[in-house]
Amino acid sequence: MTDKPKKASSSHTEAQMFVISVAAELAGMHAQTLRTYDRLGLVTPQRTSGGGRRYSAHDVALLREVQRLSQDEGVNLAGIKRIIELTNQVSALQHRIEEMAAEIAALHASYRRDLVPVPRSTALVVWQPKNRR
Repeated sequence: MTDKPKKASSSHTEAQMFVISVAAELAGMHAQTLRTYDRLGLVTPQRTSGGGRRYSAHDVALLREVQRLSQDEGVNLAGIKRIIELTNQVSALQHRIEEMAAEIAALHASYRRDLVPVPRSTALVVWQPKNRR
């Protein structure tokens, strides 16, 4: 299929939740493995009011990554947990950098009208702000 999914269906897919048996099948592992990963804090599914686990598409992707790191890369579960923590930390820091860059751009734009370009020379330029009383 070459058509791109519509925006509405994309949002619906992102919000879709799976019971443990379906998530296990999608991730290619046993449901008991998902319970173990939940207990270890590798993947934290949402819970129903009755305590049942509900996995998002993001959770399933994370389960697949845990499996890849374990089987293909030989990383133990403690190492995988640390990798996940560090990846989340990097994402949070990148988001904060984007926020700060936007703040700096907004501040720069507000001060830009007060700046006067001066050709590069050996002259000393003295600037005194206007009285803002």
